[in-house]
Amino acid sequence: MRKRNQPPGAEQQQQHGAAAGALLDGKQSSGGDGQWDKTMGRRLKRTGLLWRLRRIFLWVLGIYIAIPVIIKLFPSIQAKLVFLNFVRVPYFIDLKRPQDQGLNHTHNFYLQPEEGVNIGVWHTVPAVLWKDAQGKEGEWFEKTLQSTHPVMLYLHGNAGTRGGDHRVQLYKVLSSLGYHVVTFDYRGWGDSEGSPSERGMTLDALFLYQWLKQRIGHKPLYIWGHSLGTGVSTNLVRRLCDRGTPPDALILESPFTNIREEAKSHPFSMVYRYLPGFDWFFLDAITANDIRFASDENVNHISCPVLILHAEDDTVVPFHLGKKLYNIAAQSKSLSGHKVQFIPFPSSLGYRHKFIYRSPQLPHILSDFLGTTHPRV
Repeated sequence: MRKRNQPPGAEQQQQHGAAAGALLDGKQSSGGDGQWDKTMGRRLKRTGLLWRLRRIFLWVLGIYIAIPVIIKLFPSIQAKLVFLNFVRVPYFIDLKRPQDQGLNHTHNFYLQPEEGVNIGVWHTVPAVLWKDAQGKEGEWFEKTLQSTHPVMLYLHGNAGTRGGDHRVQLYKVLSSLGYHVVTFDYRGWGDSEGSPSERGMTLDALFLYQWLKQRIGHKPLYIWGHSLGTGVSTNLVRRLCDRGTPPDALILESPFTNIREEAKSHPFSMVYRYLPGFDWFFLDAITANDIRFASDENVNHISCPVLILHAEDDTVVPFHLGKKLYNIAAQSKSLSGHKVQFIPFPSSLGYRHKFIYRSPQLPHILSDFLGTTHPRV
């Protein structure tokens, strides 16, 4: 067949049209490839993120499982967590200089409860003797123990030293009320020598109590324990009562019943509390170190007035443990005829675990509890 004649330039128009179509197709193809690349990029990023999260989860799970196993295999680690004597707060404090903490009527000295073990001691005189105390040496401080002012032996809790801020603030309060305040660092704490143990802590407290008793004569000698120090205090007072020489009163601030119940209630144990075998992994490791601090047993052998102070918002030693210890003490036959008192501090006051010293009612509480033996302010 004979081809139809095309108008001039038609062939060129067809060529341009084909080229434009090819270009358009190329653009559409290029756009599709870009969209595919973006989609794949998102998928790869999502996959990479999920893999990282999975790896982090496996690491956390591994650590979670490893901790109780390590503690079970090495129970001495659990003892360190109970005592926390390696935590020294505030740091860089010079315990030989109590005046740096605002205690310029305080004398620092050292005693030796056992051969090879020296423990650091602070003696803060009553505030009324503040002026006389300036520039005095140890002999003067020791002689003041023969004055008419009563003495408070303070046993601190775990972590830190005798120079901890909340402890220093309590010394100041008690000093302002007319007490001699004598405190010390157990062996292994602060600048005291030796290694910590429940037995060693109790022996240190007993030694210092006897040292004081030899110097004060028949004046009142009270024992104040805080937190872990309440366990040491009830150990000490039980021994004294068994010997027939009880102290004039025992004051327990933020106490617990026994170390197993306290460990189970402590916020650090929250993530493991409901783990099957919690007691076997953690609590039995404490017992393996011969650590009991069984105040709930001790109060059945104590025969002196007992005052318990506890803040409702205490998260370290829960309020219910202090209340439980009081209920046991109130029913104790050995405490029959002795004053047993429980003073709660509402959560609204914000005293938590270690700020009861801030209470403006504290002087009145002590005065009411100790009766006529309370010193003048």
